[in-house]
Amino acid sequence: MGTGSGSDPESSSSGWSRAPGLVVKALILIGGAVLIKRLTKSTTRWDHSHVVSRSLSGEKFSKEQASRDPDNYFNIRMMSCPAAEMVDGSQVLYLEQAFWRTPQKPFRQRLYMVKPCPKELKCDVEVSSYAIRDAEEYKNFCDRPKDQRPLPEEVIGDIGEHLTTMQLSCCDRGKRCLYEGTAPPGGFPNSWNGASYCTSDLAVLKNNEIHLWDRGFDDDGNQVWGPKQGPYEFKPAPSSSTVNNDVFSPLNIFPQSTLDKPIKGSFILQE
Repeated sequence: MGTGSGSDPESSSSGWSRAPGLVVKALILIGGAVLIKRLTKSTTRWDHSHVVSRSLSGEKFSKEQASRDPDNYFNIRMMSCPAAEMVDGSQVLYLEQAFWRTPQKPFRQRLYMVKPCPKELKCDVEVSSYAIRDAEEYKNFCDRPKDQRPLPEEVIGDIGEHLTTMQLSCCDRGKRCLYEGTAPPGGFPNSWNGASYCTSDLAVLKNNEIHLWDRGFDDDGNQVWGPKQGPYEFKPAPSSSTVNNDVFSPLNIFPQSTLDKPIKGSFILQE
């Protein structure tokens, strides 16, 4: 009897068993291609700017640094939040600093403008600080309900004297920071406490930690205000329960008369 012309059952079964494997391989290749495309997608200039704006925003303290070196650093509260947006997309942030015990009495108030660096400069993000024309109206701006804050158009109108600009670049791989930069060589004019110019250094670290170092120098290059040992290190606010438990910390029980006076080499209270 003939064997017939039908297909071999074993061959057919083997073909079907290979099909799912080919499908899986195809899906892996497609998924890998999509992932690579996403990972290699170029970061835009505005992406860098938005990261820096978000990192600067929020409530931060220098408590840990003050604990390590109370002779040179205070426990300072830094509070910042979005206040307006310029027509070109630049973000305007309100920023204030105050002693931990008296957050309602900020000793420094600024408007920060964050935007991409001009294409001709070798940096990624430009952060400029400005005085506020009517600073009293902005005290505790970020702590207020939005309907009790100056309107964005009012904020833009209150942008005052340009104080300094820091040009930030992405940090090299392996460093703790995400972005870091400083003011251009020569700094910016400043006359507080005998200074002739000032410099500012800013570093944005992971977990929204900010390192800020403002210093003033006289004509001979001598530092006349600002911390000498290094930048202030501001870390995001701890939980409210932790803050309340620290109310009797030695860092927070200085007499108010002491806190109201600038300490040489530690921190500049006004510029």
